[in-house]
Amino acid sequence: MTDPVLAHALAQRPELIEGLKTLVSCASVGADPAMAEGMEAARRLIEARLERMGFANLQRLAPDGVANGQPSLYAERLDAPGKPAVLIYAHYDVQPPDPLDKWTTPPFDPVERDGRLYGRGISDDKGPMMIALGALDAFLSVDGALPINVKLLIEGEEETGSPALPGILEQHRDLLAADAVLSADGARWRPDLVALNVGSRGNAGFEIRVQTAETDLHSGRYGGIVANPLHVLGHLIASLHDATGRIAAPGFYDGVAEPTNAERAEIAAVPYDETAAFAPIGAKPHGEAGYSTLERLWMRPTVDVNGMWGGYTGAGSKTVIPSEAFAKLTMRLVPGQDTAKAQQAVIDHLKAQLPNCATLDIRGERGASGAYAVPEGHPLLAAASAALKKTTGQEPLKVRIGASLPLTEIVERILGLDTVMFSFALSDENFHAPNEFFRLSSIDDGLAAWVQILREIAALSPADFVPFRRG
Repeated sequence: MTDPVLAHALAQRPELIEGLKTLVSCASVGADPAMAEGMEAARRLIEARLERMGFANLQRLAPDGVANGQPSLYAERLDAPGKPAVLIYAHYDVQPPDPLDKWTTPPFDPVERDGRLYGRGISDDKGPMMIALGALDAFLSVDGALPINVKLLIEGEEETGSPALPGILEQHRDLLAADAVLSADGARWRPDLVALNVGSRGNAGFEIRVQTAETDLHSGRYGGIVANPLHVLGHLIASLHDATGRIAAPGFYDGVAEPTNAERAEIAAVPYDETAAFAPIGAKPHGEAGYSTLERLWMRPTVDVNGMWGGYTGAGSKTVIPSEAFAKLTMRLVPGQDTAKAQQAVIDHLKAQLPNCATLDIRGERGASGAYAVPEGHPLLAAASAALKKTTGQEPLKVRIGASLPLTEIVERILGLDTVMFSFALSDENFHAPNEFFRLSSIDDGLAAWVQILREIAALSPADFVPFRRG
């Protein structure tokens, strides 16, 4: 039997695509003050859409005391007394389009080509957001109401690390109260695999400066009698890992659990061709001994050097001993780790390795986000799995992502809610890079899955979520 709601949603596909193009044409780069007009245009476009859909209590949320932040948009339809309440998340801000000369077509002039739509923010996160709104709109058009209670939170600072989100959640706890969070952000892993993301790693980072003298020195007069900060820096960086690839900082692994046999079996069941994965990037598998590539990517923490510099790097030679050297470090963290303690463990290790001929300054801390994993047996995860199985005919595999999604940990920590990522972007769609695109086929797949997951959630009771709520 044809689902009338899905049939309506698919019939509205041309309108969805045109609406998506209009939204992408809004240059909503939240990081760039010069793009303020594009941010406001995107907000007004989304608000007008929600008003047409009959959403109530539409408002812009920003924490008290934040003058220059980008507000989140909130709206609600509480149509289903006794049914679960779900906070549906997306974001309207996008990454800067630079470098512009690498784009085949202008980034804010969306075009269709070979079954794809191209434009900045079309995959991350405007296409997935419009799919979610399209499914909600279809229920309202056909049934006149939603099958569950829905609260929308559409953020404006996701691409800048969600600095205002904790304050928004703290200040509006009652308004945002729900049973769980369903995110339209958080891309699918591969186009050939039906899968659900069930976890992400956390993130932290800082810069270091090593100094051995007050000024650069002539290498003939001072070589061999004054320490070279580049040599010291190289020693510090090399000391971060042992010969097996394990991070050498004492205390860094505190709280990290070894993958269980069940988790290892689950990961091993994911089809993964190492040769095919590494060949396009000209690299070979490498990392902590005793773990598979996917276990390293999803279940193990990392410390990486993102850049090192110092001394003379211009043309020709310069016989100089530099006075200082620099490096940028980041960490990917896993569930169980305390982000502040893990970062401090690395800093303490570097200080312990520092020779007395040098000083070490820690600077440029970039903030931190924690790791997150959906609890096994969570009802929203079960609903998402059932929706994908019914719409694709395949049992979805559980996968994780090696990157970070600040929302998931922030919502868990402040509101005590779990998040299931239900995006229909794909990880190869060049988000954060030139020529970002979104597959048109994902619109049909996404509408079918979003209609079905709303039906699956409607079959649940709010009581099903109580054992998982921590707020």
